[in-house]
Amino acid sequence: MSADCVTEKHKALPHASAIRCIPSEVPKPSMAIVVLCIVLVAITLRPGIVSIGPLLPAIIEEMNLNHTQAALLTSIPTLLMGLLAIPAPWLASRFGRDRVILIALLILAAATGLRTIAGSIVQLFIATAGVGAGIAIAGTLFSSYVKARFPNRVATFMGLYATAIALGSTLAASSTGPLFETTDSWRWAAGFWVLPTVIAVGVWAVVERNGYQKGSQGSNRSVPRMPVRNPTAWLIALFFACNNLVFYAMIAWLAPMYIELGKTPTAAGTILASFTLGFMVANPLFGFISRSDDRRLVLATSASIALMGSLAMAIAPNAIPLIVAPLIAFGTGGAFTLAMTLPLDNAATPEEASAWTAFVMLHSYIVAAAGPLLIGYLRGVCGDFQLSLWLLVAIGVVMLLVTPFLQPNRHGRKLA
Repeated sequence: MSADCVTEKHKALPHASAIRCIPSEVPKPSMAIVVLCIVLVAITLRPGIVSIGPLLPAIIEEMNLNHTQAALLTSIPTLLMGLLAIPAPWLASRFGRDRVILIALLILAAATGLRTIAGSIVQLFIATAGVGAGIAIAGTLFSSYVKARFPNRVATFMGLYATAIALGSTLAASSTGPLFETTDSWRWAAGFWVLPTVIAVGVWAVVERNGYQKGSQGSNRSVPRMPVRNPTAWLIALFFACNNLVFYAMIAWLAPMYIELGKTPTAAGTILASFTLGFMVANPLFGFISRSDDRRLVLATSASIALMGSLAMAIAPNAIPLIVAPLIAFGTGGAFTLAMTLPLDNAATPEEASAWTAFVMLHSYIVAAAGPLLIGYLRGVCGDFQLSLWLLVAIGVVMLLVTPFLQPNRHGRKLA
């Protein structure tokens, strides 16, 4: 930080001069730069998971995995997105939020690259855990950045953040298959997603170095406790858990399910891409229309849309998948944006926002991690995905029933 030095006559010594240095504040970045940072970072937070789906048959064949082990390639990162949400607020308080996000992105880039050279199942799973760790810590703390930077427009910017996450998912779902066909190597296709992460590291390094956010470089303040005694926090976690379970179950098994129903791999990949596209379209829309911090009506709308899509797929899965799959995604995408915003609605400070987000992510992603495994287990037991689809319908009903109870705490309304 530079300093402006002012020369003054010292009162006690008329002929002497004293130098007074006044620190100058680093100017805040423009809105365009902030939006660019949010987008470039968020885009990197899902390809490490989503890109595995189109590559799964090749990975299974080369690494000699069974289907339960294959499901772990999705479940491990999802589980860590919950577990590592616990230490994230402490790390941010101890070392600085922006710096910890930068380190998390570096871990994500390194782990994505190391996964492409894994020579054994153990190495594959360790690298996958690194991918999950990077995503978990960066994702948990990024909401605190939004809360600090835009305290009165959290829904709008969380919608932008969620849209960029979905954009990364859509790009990974639609591009990884063609990359694999071009290179004839799942390793090269998976390794491609190191590139956007490296770009995000470079962008965020500028944010961290300039210390744009006051207090982002660490402090000795105590970390707010997770809201374990707050009923609203538990309800938010339940809603988010149901929504994430549906999302990750679909990400893991939607394409394999339609291949079993007679679709070609290309057609099944198109259905998966339509799902991620529907998710992406919903993110900014629901963030834009949810202007009040009491978001229960919009939450119920998003949950109802997802439930209608799940019900239609369970009744006739092969009827109109290019309409039904995006419909499910549209509902879950809207619910994702709003669920990411709910912890911020209930937090009075950015530090509390980190604690609330960590609490919600801990419980919701642990539950969500069971989704791909549970769907795969039911597929193995039943011989098809029919019971799995009805399970997703039941989860959608739970989501809808929870929405009337998601009114935010009064203390959080001033800043939300």
